[in-house]
Amino acid sequence: MSSLWPWLAVAGAGALHGLNPATGWLFAAAARDRTRALLALVPIAAGHAASVALVAGAVALGMAMDRDVLLALAGVLLAALLLCRRRRAGLALWSFMMCTLHGAGLMLVPALIPLCLAGSPAREITASGSLLLALAAVGVHMAAMLAVTGAISCLLCKLRGH
Repeated sequence: MSSLWPWLAVAGAGALHGLNPATGWLFAAAARDRTRALLALVPIAAGHAASVALVAGAVALGMAMDRDVLLALAGVLLAALLLCRRRRAGLALWSFMMCTLHGAGLMLVPALIPLCLAGSPAREITASGSLLLALAAVGVHMAAMLAVTGAISCLLCKLRGH
């Protein structure tokens, strides 16, 4: 059971992210109908996954991340977002930026360390070791976030009568 806790923590953090309007559900819910709201989850997922994968990859490879560099990168991304005219690309960039700024990947580090750096049985059955487990954790985290984000978006579309 103790080896299940990191996976539950990763999924729980994803569900909490799904509740946060800054990660994109507010934009998805602004769509005219439920289908468009669900389609908006694709760029939201891409941005979120890129942000979390950045940190998960660093943990898996044992690299340190400098907070000031991440903040500078987020500032550059904000400027790029302002210049971006295509809605879907802008939504993906928004999602990446917001997830990076509020630490989407950083909050997973306590769960990723036991998964990626310990000699657990799950680590031994993978071909690439820690990196594959980190990417699986990103997938679990993102699936939980998208489930909550999609549910909120669809509920709001239904309440608006779309």
